[in-house]
Amino acid sequence: MTEHPPELDAELEQVFRHWWLHDARWYQGVRKRYGQQAANEINAEAVAFVGRRVAADYLRANPEQASAPSSAELAERIDAVLALMGADRMSQVSQHVIDDRTVETVVTKSFALQMLRAARALEGYECPCLELRASWFEGLRVPVSDCRLECQREGSETCRFRAELKTAQPET
Repeated sequence: MTEHPPELDAELEQVFRHWWLHDARWYQGVRKRYGQQAANEINAEAVAFVGRRVAADYLRANPEQASAPSSAELAERIDAVLALMGADRMSQVSQHVIDDRTVETVVTKSFALQMLRAARALEGYECPCLELRASWFEGLRVPVSDCRLECQREGSETCRFRAELKTAQPET
């Protein structure tokens, strides 16, 4: 997480919490009016749009990172995008470099799932995680093969994803 003065951290935390509250109410409204499937589809589209934009903005602000990353660099870029989205404040996510082409992401606490569970709206919810991650990689212009290995929504202790770089990586 980026270091800020305590008062700014508190304000940012509040902004993120209010945004998540808005998102939850919006999802529930769509679900109630148009059905679960429509809510899931629109949610996935919206989260992918935002994820792509955030990742592209990050890349524009860090043009030196436009080259093909190593797996360690990819892990750092994922963390940077998570921080820009506020997810590092609301969830517990870690990156693990598996080898020179592979990064595993482990989510041990998902704020979104906590809020859905609290609202008793978890049934029928389809996590848009793969769509979100695909949008990050697209925005970062990093070709990867990405898959979900475990999902808290489906009863696992963690959510676990594995991204494998598709291009030849720089030698270190």
